Amino acid sequence: MRRRNLAVTLTMSLVTALLTLSAGAQSLSAKQQTAEFDKILTDQFKPDGTGCAALVAKGGQVIYRKAFGLADLELNVPMRPEMVFRIGSITKQFTAIAILQLMEQGKLSLQDEITKYIPDYPMHGHSITIEHLLTHTSGIKSYTNVPMFREMIRTDMKPEEIIEKNIALPMEFAPGTKWNYNNSGYIMLGYIIEKVTGKTYPEYLQENFFTPLGMTSSYYGDDTRIIKNRASGYQPGEGGTVNADYLSMTLPYAAGSIMSNVDDLYKWNRALHSYKLVRKETLDMAHTSYKLADGNPVGYGYGWSLSELQGSRTIEHGGGINGYLSYAIYLPEEDVFVALLSNSNGQAPDFSSLSMAAIAIGKPRTVTEIQLSEDALKEYIGIYSDEEGTERSITLDEGTLKASRQGGTNRKLTPVEKDKFLYENSFTTLKFSRDDSGKIVSATLNERGTISQMKKTDKQIESKKEMTLTEAVLDRYIGEYQLAPGFTVTFTREGNRLFTQATGQPRFEIFAQSETKFFLKVVEAQVEFIADPDGKVNTIILYQGGARTEGKRIK
Repeated sequence: MRRRNLAVTLTMSLVTALLTLSAGAQSLSAKQQTAEFDKILTDQFKPDGTGCAALVAKGGQVIYRKAFGLADLELNVPMRPEMVFRIGSITKQFTAIAILQLMEQGKLSLQDEITKYIPDYPMHGHSITIEHLLTHTSGIKSYTNVPMFREMIRTDMKPEEIIEKNIALPMEFAPGTKWNYNNSGYIMLGYIIEKVTGKTYPEYLQENFFTPLGMTSSYYGDDTRIIKNRASGYQPGEGGTVNADYLSMTLPYAAGSIMSNVDDLYKWNRALHSYKLVRKETLDMAHTSYKLADGNPVGYGYGWSLSELQGSRTIEHGGGINGYLSYAIYLPEEDVFVALLSNSNGQAPDFSSLSMAAIAIGKPRTVTEIQLSEDALKEYIGIYSDEEGTERSITLDEGTLKASRQGGTNRKLTPVEKDKFLYENSFTTLKFSRDDSGKIVSATLNERGTISQMKKTDKQIESKKEMTLTEAVLDRYIGEYQLAPGFTVTFTREGNRLFTQATGQPRFEIFAQSETKFFLKVVEAQVEFIADPDGKVNTIILYQGGARTEGKRIK
């Protein structure tokens, strides 16, 4: 499951890893590879903080298996590789394979309309198929992306009850015309599995995957059951790390309820690619990018994201759920598998996993930063728009160029060649193009093989000048405000500095641009404080991504 963040997007992992712009193979000894893996993970996961379990395999052999940090902060229990985590949306590939098994058995077709199994579901004049659910192209609105989800998170619900909640939500687009990540689609797939087999989704997992594959540390999520080696889950909180918010594990269901460890995920990977679960031609379907009605590929198959890393094909997926983040990536040509599981919402494993995979295939990335003057950097400042109208702002902050998608996090850009920059903690590059006069006119974004062309617009970036407010003025804003059921934003003061922290998110400083309006530097967002007629501040307005969200003071 992926959680919606209203105030800030989940921060990128704070890891300094070895990167290289060269895609040429670099042979490292086993000892050298281990040292590089260790450095990546020890930079991110500290001995006295939340931790991770990691596994790297190549050619059918495990070449790295370690754990770092703590599995339980309160009891000071060190993390071990065999620890069990919630894996979130990595669950989706299990659901997809279950559907494909039933397809191979002739019990369903991917072109079946969902009303064959959910008769009362409104189609709004469209044909919504099982394949649309698998590929996130159904147009159905995801129940995790609406405020009602916050009201549900502590409530045990049956799959049909979750689907009933979804029925009232409007369609987002015609099926097959767009791609939008959707947890509701996988809830429906789990329900279809139950309708076709007469078994519950947990029973199907156990009987068809966990038991026959010897996945003895894999479970359908359960907070009451005693699960050996379960790692506790955490999230960023005011003043530091706190225990993760409670979530009924009936809600993620077939979209994100599985618990597992790195060893079992490797068993799963080997079984898939030795065709023990579905035939090769079927697995190839799952690992082929779905194409929209206009012929454009979406970079997603059935339960997996499909991309490339340093020119090598990848089959991958991440997961995010209360208290845990996960990432697993497979490079079929090199037969390299990497799994990295984290027990904190504040420690994203994506970039570390990719960095380890790049090392394992002999294509590590290093950064050789070139020096540019501030005047040279100013040439790139502006607002750039792609063919779909998505805008990205390029700004200069204290001598550092930064990029942000509308409403998104500001990301540092490192200059590595003339007019070419590398995103911080990423394999994404941004290359600017000039006209005959030498003026910057466009940019090319390369997100691991996915290319986006952007034109520089005439729009001007709003200048935000910081001002200093007195402690007495800032004290009026201190408190907790509710933006949605179960989702709050807290404001605290340190001297003449104001800080904000949203539920499950890190704490960030906000900067005054007037006596009542503030902005964030880490993300494109503004906060406005509204006073009542008596002068007391009881309301805030959050502006982010074109949305306006009002919150009321509760403390």
